[in-house]
Amino acid sequence: MSEPPFLPEHFRRQDERADALFYTSARMVTHIDDAAIEAARRLYAELLPEEGTILDLMSSWKSHLPDTAAPRRVAGLGMNEAEMRENGQLDEYHVHDVNSEPRLPFDDDTFDSAVMTVSVQYLIKPVEVFAEVARVLRKDAPFVVTYSNRLFPEKAVAFWCAASADQRARLIGAYFHYAGGWGQITAQDRSPKPDGTSGTPGDPLHAVWARTAS
Repeated sequence: MSEPPFLPEHFRRQDERADALFYTSARMVTHIDDAAIEAARRLYAELLPEEGTILDLMSSWKSHLPDTAAPRRVAGLGMNEAEMRENGQLDEYHVHDVNSEPRLPFDDDTFDSAVMTVSVQYLIKPVEVFAEVARVLRKDAPFVVTYSNRLFPEKAVAFWCAASADQRARLIGAYFHYAGGWGQITAQDRSPKPDGTSGTPGDPLHAVWARTAS
């Protein structure tokens, strides 16, 4: 595997203070609108095993997992304990900053699937994190990354802010590629269709996913 072609300046941010400071206060808000949330739920229903264990990376007070899911266990990993404590879909949660410590606090081959919902833009060590996700997933397990055009601009990395939606899909694909251990990389625009009741377009939803190598 060749070295990733990324430079430190690609992952610089407007606010370079420790992320723990930024996420000290709980933000009980959703970062995409209801239609985009429902699009994420439909996608997860298609790709995640109906039963099994799910890792919700960079979790918050909502996981947007489908109501029809019946997982044996959902583990959230995020920055704010108060937010995750309010998340009724989590069976357990762990306060953990992947930007300061990419290694995940789980054993090898622990989970059957993983999701990262509208948070990938904040990763400053994405290749390391994606490699760790591959480590903690079982074989042929999906890791589904969704993103929109909504973000905290002061914490999103420069590479992300400068990219178009299609370029962002290719960037996530590169994270999978250079992390190793992934196959079947797929990118799709899963944006909800306009309902015709408003002249204001809703939030888009894009997804990139891959499966651990079998």
